Amino acid sequence: MTSIEQSGTFTLGDRPVKRLGYGAMQLAGPGVFGPPRDHDAALAVLREAVASGVDHIDTSDFYGPHVTNQLIREALHPYADDLVIVTKIGARRDDKGAWLPAFAPEELAKAVHDNLRNLGLDALDVVNLRIMFDTHGPAEGSIEAPLTVLAELQQKGLVRRVGLSNVTAAQIAEGRKITEIVCVQNQYNLAHRSDDALIDALARDGIAYVPFFPLGGFSPLQSSTLSDVATRLGATPMQVALAWLLHRAPNILLIPGTSSVGHLRENLAAAELELSDDVIKELDSVAKLDHA
Repeated sequence: MTSIEQSGTFTLGDRPVKRLGYGAMQLAGPGVFGPPRDHDAALAVLREAVASGVDHIDTSDFYGPHVTNQLIREALHPYADDLVIVTKIGARRDDKGAWLPAFAPEELAKAVHDNLRNLGLDALDVVNLRIMFDTHGPAEGSIEAPLTVLAELQQKGLVRRVGLSNVTAAQIAEGRKITEIVCVQNQYNLAHRSDDALIDALARDGIAYVPFFPLGGFSPLQSSTLSDVATRLGATPMQVALAWLLHRAPNILLIPGTSSVGHLRENLAAAELELSDDVIKELDSVAKLDHA
């Protein structure tokens, strides 16, 4: 059994979690829509993750929709006391699977209740507000209205902690005036490093940063750089990319997703991968090549 203890821990509010978690998005069908190809395999992945020491699962009721939360409940309920389930609201799916904004007060409230029902919880550990001003990345604009709705649901006891997703530094600052923000979930990886300064600022303030698309956006040249390092280390490119993220900053929490038990074990083994200073320098060059 792979040990993920070497990933270290960080806190989501007052809840310490191991820095290497699991993202449930890929358990849904193609395009994160509909049921999984193999229902029993999806349950097996979730149970293997928790058995391997994962105590931080990322999900959303708009994955499927409803599919991943229902799988989590079937596989893991009643939940272990130390398991933190992080979900997100702010989007919905149409009948063809398109991703649409869902910021109206009634939509946000419905999303919280849908997550509660499908996960089988009385209160949600952490809810990320996904900002959908631009589906391709963060875009400026006030988040006060939707975040105030989420903060009111928090005050009612339905949500314990609040995070933000797909946001700018200005939006985080605005959000922190409304309620405590315990985590930020944005796109970030070896090649896509526009949040470098933000990550460091959040680390100073004790706020977790959760990158998605840890391998996204590589050109063939950058991919070969990563592959070359992985080959020399006897690891997979994903393991190296995850290990680099763990090295990057102490407040980074990882949620690599997979629908395969074998790939899950490979991902979790990244916690044991040590990167020398020379390897870190070589990997850092991927971003420089990307912006050359």
